[in-house]
Amino acid sequence: MSTRNLVDPALLRVLDAFPTVALTTELLGPMREAERFAQFPVAAPPAAIEEILKTVRVAPGPVDAPEIKLTLYQPRNGTGRLPCIYHIHGGGFVGGCAAQLEPLHRAAAHDLNCIIVSVDYRLAPENPYPAGIEDCYAGLAWTFANAAALGIDAARIGVMGESAGGGLAAALTLLARDRGEYKLAFQHLIYPMLDDRTCITTTPNQVAGEFIWTPHNNRFGWAALLGGAPGGGDVSPYAAPARATDLAGLPRTFIACPTLDLFIDEDIDYATRLMRSGVPVELHVYPGGFHGFDIFGGDAPLSVRARADSRDALRRALHG
Repeated sequence: MSTRNLVDPALLRVLDAFPTVALTTELLGPMREAERFAQFPVAAPPAAIEEILKTVRVAPGPVDAPEIKLTLYQPRNGTGRLPCIYHIHGGGFVGGCAAQLEPLHRAAAHDLNCIIVSVDYRLAPENPYPAGIEDCYAGLAWTFANAAALGIDAARIGVMGESAGGGLAAALTLLARDRGEYKLAFQHLIYPMLDDRTCITTTPNQVAGEFIWTPHNNRFGWAALLGGAPGGGDVSPYAAPARATDLAGLPRTFIACPTLDLFIDEDIDYATRLMRSGVPVELHVYPGGFHGFDIFGGDAPLSVRARADSRDALRRALHG
């Protein structure tokens, strides 16, 4: 069934400008090459360009794995130790890169008076689980180890991500809790990709997933990450966080998802389970929005509201 009639009217132009593409293995190369040079269509204000310093660091990767690239955004005139957002980009586990998010990172570092560390991790299918999550963990370890030198308050480091990046952020939060080496202040998850079992559900949400990130793309991304068909019985929660049976002891959590996003059911379920485990949760649901609406929606009121809600929650998490 078509759900175009359910889309917020101010967002219809976005669907016309960004048509849905069915992912294939053959498309990955050209897609990744284009992503290297294409930033998301959100303009950073002049002050965010002038007052935010961008640096690129290379950190040790996991054991027997390549080094990883971390891009840092820091206020030039920051005083004292600042809080930090450790950011993980999206892309369905098969694409995306930190460079795409530069305008968003510059604006966030400026508006929130914080340091942002954005990690580039190995992509599937060439590098299936656990390559990506272990890269993210290695980057987090480097951030904590170098916090004092970077001017970061190690007690105020939280993780954030969108889509597959949100799923990796949730997985990283679980992994950090279970390994016991680093204590995260918060997790900030924007329409996170959490559950491979959405690919095989016998009762799919009939009004979710028509636009941008479809059931086909979801199966493609999960199969690439897992190295086989999604929905099996032995999937790690560090690959699919919704598989975790114990959510107690996780940090304060922000989750946002629009109603037409394929991930709406798994995200609400995860938020509910977190709450029942005693985790402080802030959940936002946006009627008439679809995957990526906050980034691609420009000045559409729903997109503006979603970005403002996210920014306000980050400000509270970072600065109290």
